[in-house]
Amino acid sequence: MLNIKALAVSATLAVASIGAFAQAATAPATPKVDAREANQEKRIEQGVASGQLNAKETHRLDEEQAVIAKTETKAKADGKVTKHERRKLNKMQNAASKDIHAQKHDGQTAK
Repeated sequence: MLNIKALAVSATLAVASIGAFAQAATAPATPKVDAREANQEKRIEQGVASGQLNAKETHRLDEEQAVIAKTETKAKADGKVTKHERRKLNKMQNAASKDIHAQKHDGQTAK
């Protein structure tokens, strides 16, 4: 039981570090994207800690966050994040936020 929670928290922290690593390079700043990413990671961690998220749900949410981080990295690769890229990231984060809410409130819990 605790091993699943520890694994889920470790996976969440690993995904969060991807964003931090991407930020360390001399790429354009995306403070709104980074703030939302950090907030969503905290929401996932809180769901794991409270038992609202089971291991499978946590894994899916972490994968979704990793896709957003990868998209952000690709957007920064050419040295400029365009309006189109920012809109795409915002749309992805909106969907992820809804997914986090839905998974935390679906009645499934960690056992």
